[in-house]
Amino acid sequence: VCLENGVHVPHFCWHGALGSVGACRLCAVKVFAGPEDEAGRIEMACMTASEAGQRIATADPDVEEFRKRIIEWTMVNHPHDCAVCEEGGACQLQDMTVAAGHAARRYRFAKRTHRNQDLGPLLTHEMNRCIACYRCVRFYRDYAGGTDFNVFGAHDRVYFGRATDGVLESPFAGNLAEVCPTGVFNDKAWSKGYARKWDMRATPSICPHCSVGCNIFLGEREGRLRRTQNRYHGAVNGYFLCDRGRYGPHFVNGASRVEAPRIARAAVDDEAALQAARDAIAAGAVGLGSARASLEANVALRRLVGVDRFFVGATDAEAHLVTRMTEIIRAGPARIASLKDIETADAILVLGEDLTGTAPRAALAVRQAARGAADALAVEKGVPEWSDRMAQAAGEGRKTPIFLATPTTDALDDVAAMRLRLDPEGVAAFGFEVAQAIAEDDAPADARTVAAALHDDEAPLIIAGAGLGAPAIVEAAAAVASALGEKCRLALFPPDANSIGVSLLGDAGIEAAEKVFRDGDAKTLIILETDLFARAPSPIAQALLSAAETVIVLDHIETRTTAGADLVLPTASFAEAAGTFVNHEGRAQRFFAGISEGRRAAWRWLAALDPQTDWTSLDEVIEALVEERPALEAVRDAAPGADYADEIGGPIPRAPLRMSARTADDRAGSVENAAPPADPDSPLGWSMEGPRPQNRPSALLTGYAAPGFHSTNAVYAHQEWIGGPLRGGDPGAQLFAPLGGPATVSRAAPGRPTGDGLILIPLHDPFIGEEASAASPFLVERAPPRALILHPDDAAALDLAEGDKARIEDGEAIAVAFDVDFPRGHVGAPARAVPVFPHRRVRVERAA
Repeated sequence: VCLENGVHVPHFCWHGALGSVGACRLCAVKVFAGPEDEAGRIEMACMTASEAGQRIATADPDVEEFRKRIIEWTMVNHPHDCAVCEEGGACQLQDMTVAAGHAARRYRFAKRTHRNQDLGPLLTHEMNRCIACYRCVRFYRDYAGGTDFNVFGAHDRVYFGRATDGVLESPFAGNLAEVCPTGVFNDKAWSKGYARKWDMRATPSICPHCSVGCNIFLGEREGRLRRTQNRYHGAVNGYFLCDRGRYGPHFVNGASRVEAPRIARAAVDDEAALQAARDAIAAGAVGLGSARASLEANVALRRLVGVDRFFVGATDAEAHLVTRMTEIIRAGPARIASLKDIETADAILVLGEDLTGTAPRAALAVRQAARGAADALAVEKGVPEWSDRMAQAAGEGRKTPIFLATPTTDALDDVAAMRLRLDPEGVAAFGFEVAQAIAEDDAPADARTVAAALHDDEAPLIIAGAGLGAPAIVEAAAAVASALGEKCRLALFPPDANSIGVSLLGDAGIEAAEKVFRDGDAKTLIILETDLFARAPSPIAQALLSAAETVIVLDHIETRTTAGADLVLPTASFAEAAGTFVNHEGRAQRFFAGISEGRRAAWRWLAALDPQTDWTSLDEVIEALVEERPALEAVRDAAPGADYADEIGGPIPRAPLRMSARTADDRAGSVENAAPPADPDSPLGWSMEGPRPQNRPSALLTGYAAPGFHSTNAVYAHQEWIGGPLRGGDPGAQLFAPLGGPATVSRAAPGRPTGDGLILIPLHDPFIGEEASAASPFLVERAPPRALILHPDDAAALDLAEGDKARIEDGEAIAVAFDVDFPRGHVGAPARAVPVFPHRRVRVERAA
């Protein structure tokens, strides 16, 4: 209550997502019994409920003295190593110590010391800085469900880590770097390219590595990405990211970048490349858009080649499935679910989707929903939800009914009330049985059990997606949602960051594009930020490439497709240009360039190739889109345009006020050349100079700051209420009405793929998804070994023993592993090694 009303109460152990445990004692306040009480008593604010008529003092001399002693006690064993600590200047402990006035150590004995652990490639560990706030273990175990991290010891020997050295297993472990109020845990990625917070420019951006659309900050210095941090969004990612979103963006510093234009593998200058491209396009061109490219880049390509020759850079099966998902969420039959809605659901059915692999942050939201039943029971007993430990005890371990129907062992199995291991066709069939049971009460027992729980609860949720490549599963999810009616929410997760956005521009894929070459007069193929061999089986990809006389590829990552292209144009990544992604719920969100010395945006290359286009800014591209597609007018509202800078008297600085002028930016001696570059695509500037309006739109926040507070904890100063939206509303704009429909639901029975071989089940890795995250050196080092999963009977029929190497299609050789619970007649293969679409049979062969 204090924080929501702008009254700061110092604290360590309390966190907006974790509640209260009363471990640090820093949040002391004086509580008075009534109007006549002049003495009052000291209580811990985080463990004291607010009441009507209550009188408290937060700045009482007794309270301030108490906090001062707490800080001194906390600092007794601290190494005082701010000068070499990554958190220096952005540390909550530092802020609190300075605020308390503690400046000299009176303790004269030997300090307690700990041995640090090697926790893997993502996090550093400096236990001597620990102040025993318990945030780390509460997040890792209670919030994220991890089991390999704990608290050991007691008193001043308490220790937070693993029982033995080793890689932290949770795909959310990177959040420890932000949850910790001091420097115990830090990003190794940041440590290896370190810069102080005040010497980095921060830019609001959107994670490009799945369809959830988490909000992030990009920290840049000297043209290199140094750090990615969570950017709070009340309806999407809240306070936390997955490790893919935190470490994936470091691909922009990797060795896989396309560095220069080239023709026939020879580097050329921009003008030579553009002229060659213009000559090739004059012969007739077909364009393949991309679900990992911005909406604006796809719009530019569509305008260049024409509506009839614009296709999605994916198989027809994927393009049609994503289009169908878009139709369903636009028209109904249920309200669209944000991640916040997932967290508050009171019954959940997951059909087929391995959320931890395909949309990790959504899996973390499901874990919070699982605690809902326990919290509700605690409240019934008079225990407030915010009193974390007491609420857990009072909740008696109750769990929200969560039902998983998936082909393999799932990371969410530990929170599920029912776990069904079904092949993709079985998952779809089960979904239709549940829909039938809701409508008619006539279905198998398991379906009736699930139907009863969904029907009886107030906020049921259905989750499905494209992870298995099976369209029938999405139709089954829509059927269940339709049977439940308006109280139900539906979350459908497509494959990529902008899958929904591209589906609004085109609904056909690679096979349809290849047919144009066979039937028409097109000669040139333009591929936008897509690796065909990652999106389609090799025969389909190769057929399209062979049909074109000239292949032009625009991309920022070297792939198998760029390697075989006739002409390659290097594009800016999401970290180097502005643009718009549309996430799984139809929320358009703007990202801005986080690196000033980046490459040319894809839409600028395409505009330069189009004689009918004279766009010079992102806002002009958006206006052209809205003019052509008035139904997408809300894209404008994703963030203010560049002209917002004129309204407030100049661009908003990306650089913090503490950036120490030119010398901190390595400009000494060359001041005459040091004018910061202009950014025509946003109202943000690259210097530390400019207006910093307190009421700026939340999409333009470049960090969280409050007087005297420099850590991520300052986020509370920007929220409407704790855990609620940012002041002025969360960023982004919803393109679709919350409830239309109802949509037409297909009741067609799911069919098995025909042909020879085993049916493919994609296995999704929580750390590596699409091509960009696969190019992050930190995620490559962290990702677990790949394996082909077979039932022992299928392996025996193929004469394969566990550990043998085998391959699918023309893919790489991968070790075989057995799983007796794996569905017979199927093969599980890493999704990043074998294209997910179409849902099909594949041949498994022993590798030499």
